[in-house]
Amino acid sequence: MDRTEGFGVYLDRTLKKVQASFLAAFSENNIDLTIEQWVILRRVHLLGVDASQAEISNTNFRNRATTSRVISGLCKKGFLNKSRFRDDQKRFKLVMTQEGEALMQRAMPLITEIRSMSTENISEEEFDIFLKVLDQIWENYDRYESNRSSST
Repeated sequence: MDRTEGFGVYLDRTLKKVQASFLAAFSENNIDLTIEQWVILRRVHLLGVDASQAEISNTNFRNRATTSRVISGLCKKGFLNKSRFRDDQKRFKLVMTQEGEALMQRAMPLITEIRSMSTENISEEEFDIFLKVLDQIWENYDRYESNRSSST
């Protein structure tokens, strides 16, 4: 049997379990967010005053239209404000509102707890290897896609 057969099923199964755990914790704690919204809200929080829609789009592995739709949803919920940068009218600046900051403060302990639980019975070395393997698989597929597109 090919050792790679079915590894995508394991990745998909695990991702679905991770997402379900986060969504259940959000629901149980009245946190009105999807996983995609959380990822973007957290990224805006980390980037601070330099947060731009273009940078978020470039770093979240989603297309620009999806990123724009998720950001619009966060703005409608009152967690983000979107405006233009003063010195660059082509880029959208994203600023977390007070409501967004309060939500971030409520959500982070849950996120930390779930992340901590996820590595129980996994050594630091094993987890580092896991991340390295995931990165290498991503790079292999990226190279495969590049080779396919350059040959057409």
